[in-house]
Amino acid sequence: MSAAWLVFVLGVGFVVYVLAGYPLLLLFWPVRRGALTRGTAEKTVSVILPVRNGERWIRAKLDSIFALNYPRELLQVIVISDGSTDATAAIATAYGGVETVTLPPSGKAVPLNAGLSRATGEILFFTDVRQSFHPDALRELVQRFDDPQVGAASGELFIRKGDNTGEESVGLYWRYEKWMRKRHAAIDSVLGATGCIYAMRRELASPLPPDTLNDDMSLPFQAFFQGYRLAFVEEAKAYDVATALDAEFHRKVRTQAGVYQVIGQFPALLGPGNRMWIHFVSHKLARLLLPFALLATLGSSFFLQGPWAAWMVGAQIAGYGLAALDPLVPERNPLKRVTSLTRTFVVLMLAALVGASILFRSSQSFWKRPTVGT
Repeated sequence: MSAAWLVFVLGVGFVVYVLAGYPLLLLFWPVRRGALTRGTAEKTVSVILPVRNGERWIRAKLDSIFALNYPRELLQVIVISDGSTDATAAIATAYGGVETVTLPPSGKAVPLNAGLSRATGEILFFTDVRQSFHPDALRELVQRFDDPQVGAASGELFIRKGDNTGEESVGLYWRYEKWMRKRHAAIDSVLGATGCIYAMRRELASPLPPDTLNDDMSLPFQAFFQGYRLAFVEEAKAYDVATALDAEFHRKVRTQAGVYQVIGQFPALLGPGNRMWIHFVSHKLARLLLPFALLATLGSSFFLQGPWAAWMVGAQIAGYGLAALDPLVPERNPLKRVTSLTRTFVVLMLAALVGASILFRSSQSFWKRPTVGT
Protein backbone atom coordinates (compact mmCIF):
# COMPACT_ATOMS: atom_id res chain seq x y z
CA MET A 1 0.00 0.00 0.00
CA SER A 2 1.36 3.41 -0.96
CA ALA A 3 1.81 6.20 1.57
CA ALA A 4 -1.09 8.13 0.00
CA TRP A 5 -3.45 5.16 0.34
CA LEU A 6 -2.32 4.63 3.95
CA VAL A 7 -3.06 8.24 4.88
CA PHE A 8 -6.37 8.08 3.04
CA VAL A 9 -7.51 4.86 4.69
CA LEU A 10 -6.47 6.04 8.17
CA GLY A 11 -8.21 9.39 7.63
CA VAL A 12 -11.43 7.80 6.40
CA GLY A 13 -11.34 5.28 9.24
CA PHE A 14 -10.96 8.04 11.82
CA VAL A 15 -13.79 10.11 10.32
CA VAL A 16 -16.13 7.10 10.20
CA TYR A 17 -15.32 6.19 13.81
CA VAL A 18 -15.98 9.72 15.11
CA LEU A 19 -19.18 10.34 13.13
CA ALA A 20 -20.73 6.86 13.16
CA GLY A 21 -18.68 4.26 15.00
CA TYR A 22 -18.47 5.97 18.37
CA PRO A 23 -22.14 7.06 18.47
CA LEU A 24 -23.10 3.46 17.65
CA LEU A 25 -20.77 2.19 20.38
CA LEU A 26 -22.26 4.72 22.79
CA LEU A 27 -25.78 3.52 21.99
CA PHE A 28 -24.95 0.03 23.28
CA TRP A 29 -22.51 0.98 26.06
CA PRO A 30 -23.68 -0.54 29.36
CA VAL A 31 -25.14 1.79 31.98
CA ARG A 32 -22.98 1.62 35.10
CA ARG A 33 -24.33 4.17 37.56
CA GLY A 34 -28.11 3.95 37.25
CA ALA A 35 -30.68 6.57 38.22
CA LEU A 36 -29.89 9.46 40.52
CA THR A 37 -31.39 9.91 43.95
CA ARG A 38 -33.96 12.69 43.78
CA GLY A 39 -34.43 14.40 47.14
CA THR A 40 -36.68 17.10 48.51
CA ALA A 41 -34.28 19.13 50.66
CA GLU A 42 -34.00 22.84 49.87
CA LYS A 43 -30.50 24.25 50.00
CA THR A 44 -29.20 27.80 49.88
CA VAL A 45 -28.23 28.77 46.33
CA SER A 46 -25.97 31.47 44.94
CA VAL A 47 -26.95 32.46 41.40
CA ILE A 48 -23.89 33.72 39.50
CA LEU A 49 -24.64 35.71 36.36
CA PRO A 50 -21.70 37.27 34.46
CA VAL A 51 -22.73 39.61 31.67
CA ARG A 52 -21.27 42.17 29.30
CA ASN A 53 -23.56 44.69 27.61
CA GLY A 54 -26.69 42.71 28.37
CA GLU A 55 -29.12 45.62 28.59
CA ARG A 56 -31.33 43.96 25.98
CA TRP A 57 -31.88 40.83 28.10
CA ILE A 58 -31.08 41.60 31.75
CA ARG A 59 -34.61 42.56 32.86
CA ALA A 60 -36.17 39.44 31.36
CA LYS A 61 -33.35 37.33 32.81
CA LEU A 62 -33.79 38.62 36.35
CA ASP A 63 -37.56 38.25 36.03
CA SER A 64 -36.99 34.62 35.02
CA ILE A 65 -34.69 34.04 38.00
CA PHE A 66 -37.13 35.51 40.50
CA ALA A 67 -39.99 33.56 38.91
CA LEU A 68 -38.25 30.27 39.72
CA ASN A 69 -40.22 27.91 41.91
CA TYR A 70 -37.70 28.17 44.71
CA PRO A 71 -37.83 29.99 48.08
CA ARG A 72 -36.57 33.50 47.49
CA GLU A 73 -35.05 33.69 50.95
CA LEU A 74 -32.69 30.86 49.97
CA LEU A 75 -31.44 32.69 46.86
CA GLN A 76 -28.43 34.95 46.60
CA VAL A 77 -28.36 36.58 43.15
CA ILE A 78 -25.02 38.02 42.02
CA VAL A 79 -24.76 39.92 38.73
CA ILE A 80 -21.22 40.66 37.59
CA SER A 81 -20.99 43.32 34.89
CA ASP A 82 -17.85 42.56 32.90
CA GLY A 83 -16.91 45.92 31.41
CA SER A 84 -20.44 46.77 30.29
CA THR A 85 -20.79 50.14 28.57
CA ASP A 86 -24.59 50.12 28.56
CA ALA A 87 -27.19 50.18 31.37
CA THR A 88 -26.68 46.54 32.45
CA ALA A 89 -25.32 47.35 35.91
CA ALA A 90 -27.88 50.09 36.56
CA ILE A 91 -30.80 47.82 35.65
CA ALA A 92 -29.49 45.01 37.84
CA THR A 93 -28.88 47.35 40.78
CA ALA A 94 -32.47 48.59 40.58
CA TYR A 95 -33.76 45.08 41.32
CA GLY A 96 -34.25 44.29 44.98
CA GLY A 97 -32.26 41.33 46.20
CA VAL A 98 -29.53 41.56 43.55
CA GLU A 99 -25.86 42.06 44.36
CA THR A 100 -24.22 43.90 41.48
CA VAL A 101 -20.48 43.87 40.88
CA THR A 102 -18.79 45.93 38.16
CA LEU A 103 -15.43 44.96 36.70
CA PRO A 104 -13.28 46.07 33.76
CA PRO A 105 -13.63 43.86 30.67
CA SER A 106 -11.76 40.61 31.24
CA GLY A 107 -13.48 37.66 29.53
CA LYS A 108 -15.63 35.34 31.60
CA ALA A 109 -13.44 33.62 34.19
CA VAL A 110 -12.60 36.78 36.14
CA PRO A 111 -16.25 37.77 36.74
CA LEU A 112 -17.03 34.16 37.63
CA ASN A 113 -14.24 34.22 40.19
CA ALA A 114 -15.66 37.47 41.57
CA GLY A 115 -19.00 35.70 41.93
CA LEU A 116 -17.35 32.71 43.63
CA SER A 117 -15.66 34.97 46.15
CA ARG A 118 -19.01 36.47 47.16
CA ALA A 119 -21.12 33.30 47.02
CA THR A 120 -22.51 32.09 50.34
CA GLY A 121 -24.91 29.37 49.13
CA GLU A 122 -24.40 25.64 49.51
CA ILE A 123 -25.05 25.32 45.77
CA LEU A 124 -23.67 27.51 43.01
CA PHE A 125 -26.02 28.07 40.08
CA PHE A 126 -24.31 29.37 36.93
CA THR A 127 -26.21 30.98 34.10
CA ASP A 128 -25.92 33.41 31.18
CA VAL A 129 -27.96 36.47 30.40
CA ARG A 130 -29.94 35.54 27.30
CA GLN A 131 -31.79 32.35 28.21
CA SER A 132 -35.01 32.01 30.22
CA PHE A 133 -35.90 29.18 32.62
CA HIS A 134 -38.74 26.81 33.23
CA PRO A 135 -40.02 27.73 36.72
CA ASP A 136 -38.96 24.34 38.12
CA ALA A 137 -35.45 24.38 36.60
CA LEU A 138 -33.50 25.28 39.74
CA ARG A 139 -35.50 22.99 41.99
CA GLU A 140 -34.88 20.08 39.62
CA LEU A 141 -31.13 20.69 39.75
CA VAL A 142 -30.90 21.20 43.50
CA GLN A 143 -32.88 18.05 44.26
CA ARG A 144 -30.15 15.94 42.64
CA PHE A 145 -27.63 17.12 45.21
CA ASP A 146 -29.37 14.97 47.83
CA ASP A 147 -27.43 12.20 46.09
CA PRO A 148 -23.98 12.30 47.74
CA GLN A 149 -22.34 11.11 44.49
CA VAL A 150 -23.36 14.25 42.59
CA GLY A 151 -20.84 17.09 42.53
CA ALA A 152 -22.30 19.08 39.64
CA ALA A 153 -25.51 18.94 37.63
CA SER A 154 -26.23 20.28 34.16
CA GLY A 155 -29.64 21.29 32.89
CA GLU A 156 -30.91 21.05 29.33
CA LEU A 157 -31.06 23.86 26.78
CA PHE A 158 -34.02 23.85 24.41
CA ILE A 159 -33.54 25.75 21.17
CA ARG A 160 -36.76 27.19 19.81
CA LYS A 161 -37.63 26.45 16.20
CA GLY A 162 -35.53 28.46 13.79
CA ASP A 163 -36.76 30.88 11.16
CA ASN A 164 -34.82 29.19 8.38
CA THR A 165 -33.22 25.89 7.46
CA GLY A 166 -29.77 27.03 8.59
CA GLU A 167 -30.98 27.76 12.11
CA GLU A 168 -32.84 24.45 12.15
CA SER A 169 -29.62 22.64 11.20
CA VAL A 170 -27.83 24.22 14.16
CA GLY A 171 -30.74 23.09 16.35
CA LEU A 172 -30.36 19.55 15.00
CA TYR A 173 -26.70 19.61 16.03
CA TRP A 174 -27.75 20.63 19.56
CA ARG A 175 -30.22 17.75 19.75
CA TYR A 176 -27.46 15.34 18.74
CA GLU A 177 -25.19 16.77 21.43
CA LYS A 178 -27.92 16.42 24.07
CA TRP A 179 -28.42 12.76 23.16
CA MET A 180 -24.72 12.14 23.72
CA ARG A 181 -24.84 13.94 27.07
CA LYS A 182 -27.72 11.76 28.20
CA ARG A 183 -25.79 8.64 27.28
CA HIS A 184 -22.63 9.86 29.04
CA ALA A 185 -24.64 10.72 32.15
CA ALA A 186 -26.20 7.25 32.20
CA ILE A 187 -22.76 5.66 31.94
CA ASP A 188 -21.23 7.89 34.61
CA SER A 189 -20.86 11.62 33.97
CA VAL A 190 -21.32 14.27 31.32
CA LEU A 191 -18.13 15.66 29.77
CA GLY A 192 -19.11 19.26 30.37
CA ALA A 193 -22.17 21.18 31.48
CA THR A 194 -24.63 23.37 29.58
CA GLY A 195 -23.10 26.78 30.19
CA CYS A 196 -26.34 28.67 30.72
CA ILE A 197 -27.80 26.24 33.29
CA TYR A 198 -25.62 24.21 35.62
CA ALA A 199 -25.03 23.90 39.34
CA MET A 200 -22.21 22.74 41.61
CA ARG A 201 -21.48 22.17 45.29
CA ARG A 202 -19.81 25.30 46.66
CA GLU A 203 -17.10 23.42 48.55
CA LEU A 204 -15.89 21.73 45.36
CA ALA A 205 -15.34 24.91 43.34
CA SER A 206 -12.01 26.71 43.17
CA PRO A 207 -11.17 29.93 41.29
CA LEU A 208 -10.54 29.50 37.59
CA PRO A 209 -7.39 30.55 35.74
CA PRO A 210 -8.25 34.05 34.47
CA ASP A 211 -7.87 33.07 30.80
CA THR A 212 -10.34 30.13 31.02
CA LEU A 213 -12.73 29.92 28.08
CA ASN A 214 -14.89 26.91 29.05
CA ASP A 215 -15.99 27.37 32.65
CA ASP A 216 -18.74 24.83 32.02
CA MET A 217 -16.06 22.18 31.61
CA SER A 218 -13.36 23.44 33.99
CA LEU A 219 -15.60 23.87 37.04
CA PRO A 220 -17.49 20.55 36.71
CA PHE A 221 -14.22 18.69 36.13
CA GLN A 222 -12.98 20.07 39.45
CA ALA A 223 -15.78 18.05 41.05
CA PHE A 224 -15.25 15.05 38.78
CA PHE A 225 -11.60 14.65 39.72
CA GLN A 226 -12.56 14.79 43.39
CA GLY A 227 -14.52 11.60 42.78
CA TYR A 228 -17.98 13.05 42.16
CA ARG A 229 -20.45 12.40 39.39
CA LEU A 230 -21.53 15.05 36.85
CA ALA A 231 -25.26 14.66 36.34
CA PHE A 232 -27.46 15.61 33.41
CA VAL A 233 -30.96 16.72 34.46
CA GLU A 234 -33.19 17.01 31.42
CA GLU A 235 -36.11 18.21 33.59
CA ALA A 236 -34.13 21.38 34.38
CA LYS A 237 -34.93 23.41 31.28
CA ALA A 238 -33.61 26.64 29.82
CA TYR A 239 -34.85 28.15 26.57
CA ASP A 240 -33.05 30.10 23.87
CA VAL A 241 -33.76 31.40 20.41
CA ALA A 242 -32.31 29.60 17.41
CA THR A 243 -28.73 30.56 16.60
CA ALA A 244 -27.61 31.76 13.19
CA LEU A 245 -24.75 29.77 11.71
CA ASP A 246 -22.27 32.66 11.79
CA ALA A 247 -22.93 33.21 15.50
CA GLU A 248 -22.63 29.48 16.14
CA PHE A 249 -19.28 29.51 14.31
CA HIS A 250 -17.83 32.13 16.67
CA ARG A 251 -19.21 30.35 19.74
CA LYS A 252 -17.83 27.02 18.54
CA VAL A 253 -14.39 28.48 17.83
CA ARG A 254 -14.26 29.67 21.44
CA THR A 255 -15.52 26.42 22.96
CA GLN A 256 -13.19 24.25 20.88
CA ALA A 257 -10.26 26.45 21.85
CA GLY A 258 -11.43 25.99 25.42
CA VAL A 259 -11.19 22.20 25.10
CA TYR A 260 -7.47 22.58 24.39
CA GLN A 261 -7.23 24.61 27.60
CA VAL A 262 -9.17 22.04 29.60
CA ILE A 263 -6.83 19.27 28.45
CA GLY A 264 -3.92 21.41 29.65
CA GLN A 265 -5.62 21.99 33.01
CA PHE A 266 -6.63 18.35 33.45
CA PRO A 267 -4.16 16.15 31.51
CA ALA A 268 -5.55 13.11 33.37
CA LEU A 269 -8.57 13.39 31.05
CA LEU A 270 -6.57 11.54 28.39
CA GLY A 271 -5.63 8.52 30.49
CA PRO A 272 -7.04 5.82 32.73
CA GLY A 273 -7.02 8.22 35.68
CA ASN A 274 -10.23 9.49 34.08
CA ARG A 275 -13.00 6.89 34.46
CA MET A 276 -14.59 8.38 31.32
CA TRP A 277 -11.33 8.60 29.35
CA ILE A 278 -12.49 6.49 26.40
CA HIS A 279 -15.48 8.77 25.97
CA PHE A 280 -13.49 11.97 26.38
CA VAL A 281 -10.94 10.84 23.80
CA SER A 282 -13.61 9.54 21.39
CA HIS A 283 -15.82 12.59 21.69
CA LYS A 284 -14.00 15.73 22.82
CA LEU A 285 -10.45 15.06 21.67
CA ALA A 286 -11.57 13.39 18.44
CA ARG A 287 -13.70 16.44 17.58
CA LEU A 288 -10.56 18.57 17.78
CA LEU A 289 -8.71 16.22 15.44
CA LEU A 290 -11.57 15.60 13.01
CA PRO A 291 -10.93 18.58 10.67
CA PHE A 292 -7.29 17.57 10.39
CA ALA A 293 -8.35 14.04 9.44
CA LEU A 294 -10.67 15.47 6.79
CA LEU A 295 -7.86 17.61 5.38
CA ALA A 296 -5.50 14.63 5.34
CA THR A 297 -8.13 12.55 3.56
CA LEU A 298 -8.71 15.22 0.93
CA GLY A 299 -5.02 15.96 0.41
CA SER A 300 -4.02 12.31 0.07
CA SER A 301 -6.84 11.72 -2.43
CA PHE A 302 -4.99 13.68 -5.08
CA PHE A 303 -2.04 11.26 -4.88
CA LEU A 304 -4.00 8.03 -5.04
CA GLN A 305 -3.38 5.59 -7.86
CA GLY A 306 -5.96 3.24 -9.27
CA PRO A 307 -9.43 3.19 -10.83
CA TRP A 308 -11.15 4.52 -7.69
CA ALA A 309 -8.87 7.53 -7.20
CA ALA A 310 -10.93 9.97 -9.27
CA TRP A 311 -14.10 8.88 -7.52
CA MET A 312 -12.55 9.55 -4.11
CA VAL A 313 -11.57 13.07 -5.09
CA GLY A 314 -14.87 13.77 -6.84
CA ALA A 315 -17.01 12.62 -3.91
CA GLN A 316 -15.23 14.93 -1.48
CA ILE A 317 -15.29 17.92 -3.82
CA ALA A 318 -19.00 17.33 -4.39
CA GLY A 319 -19.64 17.34 -0.64
CA TYR A 320 -17.79 20.60 -0.06
CA GLY A 321 -19.47 21.99 -3.19
CA LEU A 322 -22.89 21.36 -1.66
CA ALA A 323 -21.83 23.36 1.40
CA ALA A 324 -20.61 26.24 -0.79
CA LEU A 325 -23.83 26.13 -2.80
CA ASP A 326 -26.11 26.42 0.23
CA PRO A 327 -26.38 30.26 0.38
CA LEU A 328 -27.62 30.21 -3.22
CA VAL A 329 -30.30 27.54 -2.75
CA PRO A 330 -33.79 29.00 -2.15
CA GLU A 331 -35.29 28.28 1.27
CA ARG A 332 -38.20 26.25 -0.12
CA ASN A 333 -36.11 24.13 -2.43
CA PRO A 334 -36.04 20.48 -1.23
CA LEU A 335 -32.28 20.46 -1.82
CA LYS A 336 -31.92 23.08 0.94
CA ARG A 337 -32.09 20.52 3.73
CA VAL A 338 -29.14 18.64 2.27
CA THR A 339 -27.04 21.72 1.50
CA SER A 340 -27.83 23.31 4.86
CA LEU A 341 -26.81 20.24 6.87
CA THR A 342 -23.64 19.92 4.80
CA ARG A 343 -22.78 23.58 5.25
CA THR A 344 -23.40 23.38 8.99
CA PHE A 345 -21.05 20.42 9.25
CA VAL A 346 -18.33 22.18 7.24
CA VAL A 347 -18.67 25.39 9.28
CA LEU A 348 -18.37 23.45 12.55
CA MET A 349 -15.27 21.72 11.22
CA LEU A 350 -13.79 25.10 10.26
CA ALA A 351 -14.57 26.32 13.79
CA ALA A 352 -12.67 23.37 15.28
CA LEU A 353 -9.77 24.13 12.95
CA VAL A 354 -9.69 27.80 13.96
CA GLY A 355 -10.04 26.78 17.62
CA ALA A 356 -6.60 25.18 17.37
CA SER A 357 -5.17 28.70 17.07
CA ILE A 358 -5.36 28.85 20.89
CA LEU A 359 -1.93 27.20 20.67
CA PHE A 360 -0.42 30.48 19.42
CA ARG A 361 -2.86 33.31 20.26
CA SER A 362 -4.25 34.77 23.47
CA SER A 363 -7.48 33.46 24.95
CA GLN A 364 -8.78 37.02 25.29
CA SER A 365 -8.91 37.31 21.50
CA PHE A 366 -11.62 34.63 21.37
CA TRP A 367 -14.16 36.90 23.08
CA LYS A 368 -15.75 38.67 20.14
CA ARG A 369 -19.40 38.79 21.05
CA PRO A 370 -21.07 41.71 22.86
CA THR A 371 -22.27 39.59 25.77
CA VAL A 372 -20.38 37.15 27.92
CA GLY A 373 -21.52 33.57 27.95
CA THR A 374 -24.11 33.68 25.19
